[in-house]
Amino acid sequence: MTDTDLWNHDLAPTDASQRTWRWYHFAALWVGMVMCIPAYTLSASLVEAGMSAQQAVFTVFLANTIVLLPMLLIGHAGTRYGIPYAVLARASFGTRGARLPALMRAIVACGWYGIQTWFGGSMIYTLLGVLLGHEVGGAKLAGLGINGAQLACFLAFWAIQLWFIVHGMESIRKLETYTAPLKIAICFVLLWWVYDKAGGFGPLLHQPSAFVAGGAKAGQFWTTFWPSLTAMVGFWATLALNIPDFTRFARTQRDQVLGQSIGLPVPMGLLAALAVIVTSATVVLYGKALWDPVDLASRMTGAAVLVALVVLLVDTVSVNLAANLVGPAYDFSALAPRHVSYRMGGYLTAAIALAMMPWKILESTQGYIFTWLIGYSALLGPIAGILIIDYYLVRKTALAVEQLYRDDGIYGYRNGWNPAAIVAFVAGVLPNIPGFLNAAFPQAFPDVGAGFKTVYTYAWFVGIAVAALVYGAMMKGRALPALHAARSIE
Repeated sequence: MTDTDLWNHDLAPTDASQRTWRWYHFAALWVGMVMCIPAYTLSASLVEAGMSAQQAVFTVFLANTIVLLPMLLIGHAGTRYGIPYAVLARASFGTRGARLPALMRAIVACGWYGIQTWFGGSMIYTLLGVLLGHEVGGAKLAGLGINGAQLACFLAFWAIQLWFIVHGMESIRKLETYTAPLKIAICFVLLWWVYDKAGGFGPLLHQPSAFVAGGAKAGQFWTTFWPSLTAMVGFWATLALNIPDFTRFARTQRDQVLGQSIGLPVPMGLLAALAVIVTSATVVLYGKALWDPVDLASRMTGAAVLVALVVLLVDTVSVNLAANLVGPAYDFSALAPRHVSYRMGGYLTAAIALAMMPWKILESTQGYIFTWLIGYSALLGPIAGILIIDYYLVRKTALAVEQLYRDDGIYGYRNGWNPAAIVAFVAGVLPNIPGFLNAAFPQAFPDVGAGFKTVYTYAWFVGIAVAALVYGAMMKGRALPALHAARSIE
């Protein structure tokens, strides 16, 4: 493993001393990531779209149960071989071609890193307003669309997270493990607080779906449900790919499987329920539904304001680092191992997140769900399909790890690129492009056919299925030789 174009210490397989993660670390990791502001506000988008509280919670739970499957399947390789996602992708895409899925995942994560950093900065901005006794205002800066104070708070929260980039993966594990119980406790405190203040849980829990007969959107449930389910799957589609970045530190397969199964679907469903219940109570307390927990915290009085916002700040830091820093840091390192370490990859992630101006992504529910979440799920679904088919059907879970770090090895294909993976990826993405263009730029692409729009509502599912079928068909003749080669090298 001396090819510095493919190897560095951060990308090398983990050894026994590095495998310190038990099942409760993975459960805590997921509880820590699930308990975040974007996940909390997902229910808002579904209720605003017309779903009842029960329908919204069920949709969130179902989506996370679905996305758990690729999490566990792809995570298996990380635990078995100790390799990160960017290295695992070399088995299917080629030693050079793997830079394509690594870059795709990294750019999406940079967007999420920026979104979470914006939420963190918004909390600081809100806290300043509460402490000063008046809103911190000011004229909007030209070209940015936010005022100077908002920009300063965004940059301050961005700077806070640099400490963990410097101190590496172990500092993130400790943060997630220690803060997860606090987040669970805060959820119960919040439930008690709204119940006590509102004298109950409010009217939203009993509000019927807008899709029932006589409702504002009667008969339109399925046209809302499927794109919403795709968006909810897309919420964690990034982690479904780079989960080996975490499972490579697991002591056993049981630890990663049990920890993830406990930590993802149920907590995500419970958080959606919490969001609906708390928001329902805010209708009684404030006369309107407050889906933004930062807005809700700012309306509290006394020490509760400070405590709530500090907890939200800690929560956002822990989520952002685990979900949106680790993956792209490894991915950027894999693009140029000789020059980019894991730490430098983290710096690149933070810098790109600044340039993406995340507040513009969040300007509308339409842009958040139908453009951002579904749009990138259309890119990442095909990659997941290729990885799963390659690892389980082509390789039968047998990888020659040393060859993943050599250009002249069995994963070199044609000049480092596997044409089958590239064709399968393009085939998986193409059906979703017209629908994406219509959703992202409706005025420029108004005449997209209804069929393409329908396909786009299933973007992740279409992408993963098409890419898996194409890749499996193209690699069918090469499956057995590749398997024998890997086992003979092992």
